Amino acid sequence: MTFFEKLRIYARVIRWRLTWNRRQLDYLPPGITNKKFITAREAANRVPDGSVALSGGMAGNARCSVFFWAIREAFLKNGRPNNLTWINVGAQGGRGRAPGTVEELALPGLVRRYITGHLETAKAFLQLAEKQQVELVTMPQGEMSLLLEAQGRGEDSILSTVGVGTFIDPRTGSGPVVTGGPAEPYVVPEGDLLRYRLPRIQTVFFNVPYADAEGNIYFTDAATITENLQGAAAARANGGQVIATVAGIVPKDESKIGMPASNVNAIVVHPLNEQTASIPQLKPWKEFTSGTKVNIPEAREKLRLINHIMKITPVRGEVEGALARLGTYVFSKTVQPGALANIGVGYAEEVCRVIFEQGLDKDITFTTETGVYGGLPAPGIFFGSAIAPEKMITSAEMFRLYRTSLDVAVLGFLQVDSQGNVNGSNRGPRYTDYVGPGGFPDIAMGAKTIFFIGTWMAKAHFAIENGRFLIKKTGQVKFVEQVDEVTFNGRIGLELGKQIFYVTSIGVFQLTENGLELRWVVPGVDIERDIVSASKAKIHVSKNVETVDAAVLTGRGFKLFWS
Repeated sequence: MTFFEKLRIYARVIRWRLTWNRRQLDYLPPGITNKKFITAREAANRVPDGSVALSGGMAGNARCSVFFWAIREAFLKNGRPNNLTWINVGAQGGRGRAPGTVEELALPGLVRRYITGHLETAKAFLQLAEKQQVELVTMPQGEMSLLLEAQGRGEDSILSTVGVGTFIDPRTGSGPVVTGGPAEPYVVPEGDLLRYRLPRIQTVFFNVPYADAEGNIYFTDAATITENLQGAAAARANGGQVIATVAGIVPKDESKIGMPASNVNAIVVHPLNEQTASIPQLKPWKEFTSGTKVNIPEAREKLRLINHIMKITPVRGEVEGALARLGTYVFSKTVQPGALANIGVGYAEEVCRVIFEQGLDKDITFTTETGVYGGLPAPGIFFGSAIAPEKMITSAEMFRLYRTSLDVAVLGFLQVDSQGNVNGSNRGPRYTDYVGPGGFPDIAMGAKTIFFIGTWMAKAHFAIENGRFLIKKTGQVKFVEQVDEVTFNGRIGLELGKQIFYVTSIGVFQLTENGLELRWVVPGVDIERDIVSASKAKIHVSKNVETVDAAVLTGRGFKLFWS
């Protein structure tokens, strides 16, 4: 990337940052006489008090900003709508920093119950929960997507193996209500399964690229589809309303209609809508759209630079780079070419980066739970989209595919215990520490091979010197006797025949019938002192522990091939 190309990206991000709170809540497209087209303020007035609403999108992709702003403004001005139950499947918060996210609705009295698969980014709702001003409910994203689909068929629940033996299961954990106290039976045991329910959707809001003058909807130039189709079908089946926002009006093209006008009650045109974070929908980046040919290394570098400028995602150093290389090293020894893969957020994204840099990505089909299939997963604030995806399906379709065909998943962890259970959903005792399961339980249930990746210790100081890993300052080891919350059940995973690995800064463990077994260790680590004695989880040391090459730590001369 040239100096001038970098300069243009810096200018773009700065311009976006200075204007990211812009809104046009009274906008109506000129020359359109179709009464289906309304303003954002009119859309907000259509939401009944005490009703159940759903918003589509995930992370920075297809945010429903114009609806969030309009509903917030209406509530502050008139006290209505109020006492809503708000549902979104994937993460839609801005971590208390970015405007135009679902956090706009986090006002006492506006939303009384917030249901989502991922709570961590919705900081304002977590803060309301600390004050006992909102009820928080969380479920696996896959079950939420499939529940929307079920409501579209006129059904009120689904049965699933996902979540059995985890905190979602009332027999073994606290259940889906994060804030405690009496609540509706969202998840109840039924034999060896769990029955999931959601309140009936009455209004669905979603952001898609375009509509024509008749009100037909087009997904052309979209970065994701997520739950749009299933959410709309659910609202219609429940006698509710479907309200879309689009960036512009396009000529009618029967071959490209994604949702017919008959399935949409109202449309808000908002020219400032984004395709994904910082990218205007009216000036879309073709890198994110399916079926396009792009320079993937160049596109990846642009996204990396934007993430660096924004500083919303963590900055990774040489120790984190070594962790990613170790994960990729074991990945290349364990996974077969041609695998269908899901890559999670955090350190998992770093593994994806190394897979790409080592050229192994050409033999892997990447997917994300938003429904993006193929291409290279986009990092950081763009998570959920992909560079040059092969195609896009809905979230529900993707989660069904995971149940039958997912070969490998790379996911993060917060804690691991002696039974191989993983906590990936709860950082601590406060509501503001809560993360939520996201798609983690569904992905882990479907994957034949799972890599959980994270640092060995929290709040420690690690260094790499002369090709050796050094613990300069010890911290809190994340391998514990019993995890605080079970997001993945190790015993059930083994019973299902999965290969389960835990990739850490100091080495790699595999879950066996005997428990956690150390399989690979990095140079410089004393197994007895730094691992066995330091861990509260019981560790078994394999008779054939492999010390990986120093190149894994330093990156110098590091080269991988499929085993």
